[in-house]
Amino acid sequence: MVPSVSSVPEAAASAVPASAPELDRAAEVLAGKRVVVLTGAGVSTDSGIPDYRGEGAPTRNPMTFDQFLASASFRKRYWAGSHLGWRMFDAAEPNRTHRILAELEDAGVVTGVVTQNVDGLHARAGSRHLVDLHGSMDRVNCLQCGQSFARSSVAERISAANPGLTEPDLVRMAPDGDADVSEWEAFEVPACTVCGGVLKPDVVFFGEFIPTEKFAEASAIVAASDAMLIAGSSLVVNSGIRLLEQARRRKLPIVIINRGVTKGDARATVKIDAGTTETLTELALRLLSQPV
Repeated sequence: MVPSVSSVPEAAASAVPASAPELDRAAEVLAGKRVVVLTGAGVSTDSGIPDYRGEGAPTRNPMTFDQFLASASFRKRYWAGSHLGWRMFDAAEPNRTHRILAELEDAGVVTGVVTQNVDGLHARAGSRHLVDLHGSMDRVNCLQCGQSFARSSVAERISAANPGLTEPDLVRMAPDGDADVSEWEAFEVPACTVCGGVLKPDVVFFGEFIPTEKFAEASAIVAASDAMLIAGSSLVVNSGIRLLEQARRRKLPIVIINRGVTKGDARATVKIDAGTTETLTELALRLLSQPV
């Protein structure tokens, strides 16, 4: 399936931030290969979700897993902000990057997508072979009994229990679905309806390890691929570097598309310093004109 370039505004479709030689070189090293894609927060900025480290990104002091476990006050603060952030996440729509990657998977070019994002937009765009390394905000788990809940049902309970919690006109949201809140001590935190235990969104907090089975799934996709494409990630988080290093040790060609430097630039076969949406639009057209 050819990416739906005709469905986007003409000006956006014709804007090519990367040079033609860069795009040609990237297409050359990826052509005819099975490509594993690793994505970061930069692929979701065009859906209205901010980047962690991009220009204009707010300074973050994210809650650690130990803080969440240790203090009821921390849990109130987290859930108040997370509820506001979830409402914005839930309203976000997949952008052209998400759709193009799903279409490249349909065409047999992409073997799978490994994402560091928790916004669920790759799944909603149609990616099927997907590993969400850091979890997904649309699920909530009980830390005591292990029961899993849909985030939408927990959000309904939060809204009913906290009728005074309203979304401010300008919410400072982060890629992890959190939002800045100034008052939270009166917030009523939802409990597990099965055992009364502590609920936590199914995402990896700072200070928490990625589940072993998740990383194994991602590693398996790398092992089954002939090339790696990294889009919208500065590779500051260790999980991304570990997967890049697996690809490098297997001598796979590596293409990185990201605005600004990344920790993997020195190991890239091709590095394109540009936006993911426009660049992937042009790169997909080149790849789909090649035999798979």
